[in-house]
Amino acid sequence: MIGGVTGALEISCTYPTEYTKTVMQLFSEKNKMGAVNVIKDTVKTNGFFGLYRGYSALLMFSVPKNYVRFGTYQFVKENVFVERNKMNNFMCGICAGAAESTFVVTPQETLKTRLIHDKFQENPKYRNLFHGVYSIASEHGPAGLYRGYLATLMKQSTNQGVRFVVFEDTQKFLSEYIKTKVLCDLVAGGFAGFCSTMFNNPVDVVKTKMQGVDAAKYKGFGDCFMSIYK
Repeated sequence: MIGGVTGALEISCTYPTEYTKTVMQLFSEKNKMGAVNVIKDTVKTNGFFGLYRGYSALLMFSVPKNYVRFGTYQFVKENVFVERNKMNNFMCGICAGAAESTFVVTPQETLKTRLIHDKFQENPKYRNLFHGVYSIASEHGPAGLYRGYLATLMKQSTNQGVRFVVFEDTQKFLSEYIKTKVLCDLVAGGFAGFCSTMFNNPVDVVKTKMQGVDAAKYKGFGDCFMSIYK
């Protein structure tokens, strides 16, 4: 429960940056504007809460995502990769990321991306989160919620693998200098998040493109990657 509440608070605080990132990945002209100008333009056009489009998708999945992530991590740590070393910690993170991408994150990210992308269309068709779920499932079947699964699997697996390793090592290092555990964990977590994001951002761009309203034009991960690269 604590993990779920923490996840909800995290999403609520950081979602404007998630929205901005998604918009910049979907539209090259927005990317050229830069993050600050995208935020200013969004607030000017749609008000402050315009930065929270698609927020409901992440909020709804925040509790199950954290349960799956940390539950899987703890299970494989205690039953599969039991020896304590960096490689096993990395593999525990890989498993946690793979599990959350399969059971929670792929449909979550598909909904979030579509809800954001749809609002930029000439005739938006999704009224809210639940109408979006119904429309996507009706048009494409349940598989429609799993567009970009491979990219999401790659992103979440490497993200959590890097994050758990960096967090543990950074926490050990900082504990010698920062005696307040909460502050130490906060700094270590922030640095781990930075490292994991920098490591897999290219895959995240491909994932976003494959989950937007124009997803059908891509034949797969490789095709999407090459179209962006060109």
